[in-house]
Amino acid sequence: MSEQVQDQTLSADPEGGEGEAELLKLPLDAWHRARGGRMVPFAGYEMPVQYEGIMAEHVWTREHAGLFDVSHMGQLTFTGEGVEAALEALMPADIQAAKFSHPVYSLVMAENGGILDDLMLTRIQDGEVYMVVNGACKWDDIAHFREFLADEIGLNHMEDHALLALQGPEAAVALERVIPGVSALVFMQGAAFQWQGHDLWISRSGYTGEDGFEISVPAEAAEALADALTAQPEVKPIGLGARDSLRLEADLPLYGHDLDTETTPVAAQLGFALKKRRREEGGFPGHARIMLERENGPILKRVGLIVEGRQPVREGGLVLDADGNEVGKVTSGGFAPTLQKPIAMAYVPAASAEPGTKITLAQRGKIHSAEVVKMPFVAHKYVRKGA
Repeated sequence: MSEQVQDQTLSADPEGGEGEAELLKLPLDAWHRARGGRMVPFAGYEMPVQYEGIMAEHVWTREHAGLFDVSHMGQLTFTGEGVEAALEALMPADIQAAKFSHPVYSLVMAENGGILDDLMLTRIQDGEVYMVVNGACKWDDIAHFREFLADEIGLNHMEDHALLALQGPEAAVALERVIPGVSALVFMQGAAFQWQGHDLWISRSGYTGEDGFEISVPAEAAEALADALTAQPEVKPIGLGARDSLRLEADLPLYGHDLDTETTPVAAQLGFALKKRRREEGGFPGHARIMLERENGPILKRVGLIVEGRQPVREGGLVLDADGNEVGKVTSGGFAPTLQKPIAMAYVPAASAEPGTKITLAQRGKIHSAEVVKMPFVAHKYVRKGA
């Protein structure tokens, strides 16, 4: 079963790395190799897809705590008077009303109402915003921001920092031993910490559906911090394969697969990212189309599917109508270790998006039966009150 998940990760290459250009190395490259990490091309980097096995790593994270290296992602800071309003011209977040130190999920919008990238942003103080963007999109994002933001807005790409994610039900206990005070954070809250003389930024967030933390750390200190975390009995290093299967179970879309420039937030069922003031006032790309779709409904909707049998339907599988015509596509799919069933995300006609609807899929000449289910497949376990 672990091989099924592994095949999905390697063939889909979840953030778009093609391996054609010279691959970059993470600050922890040697650290991963020394621990048996199997390195693969991913978003332009060499990254570990697994250590002891995807299934085992998935289960360990669900039961204990897994350490993920996500340093390929882009960490950006924006500074300057009016930076909040300037960024609002590119995305539907209500950044001016965002609480300090509380991350906000948002989208960089295209003029056609499609999505250029999805991201997390945090208002640190007036005139300063910290942002984490997808690794495969970061250079395009940086170019986009530099083109559309005024010269008075400073943009710093934090290339001298690594980003680690500690995820799982025992993450808080383990991290508290290393960095006292972090367990006071709640879901979608961040704060500055110090560790061995290094400045860290830690938020209680992540990409697995489990409780967990994301840690921005100077690259020079990343190996020592990774050593300190994996010295805790609850923590093991986890690769990209389990990250992908965990996020799929948690209904967390992946840019370049479940989201792209032709998909609107309404079709992707990300309406929560369209904040009320921004919907009413507009002022971001694609606003007119998005408001029409909110009023009339999209043609397609992203849904979760349970696939009958044991064979997963991967990305690219077709959604068929009763006459065998293609009416949608599978965008992510694999075997769910927690459920012991194949699951998928797909875009289906809006009329077929209600839970309980039977769906016919086709891939590699085979027909599969599936059923629309309410997402997430596995309930989120975020800590919203003090631990």
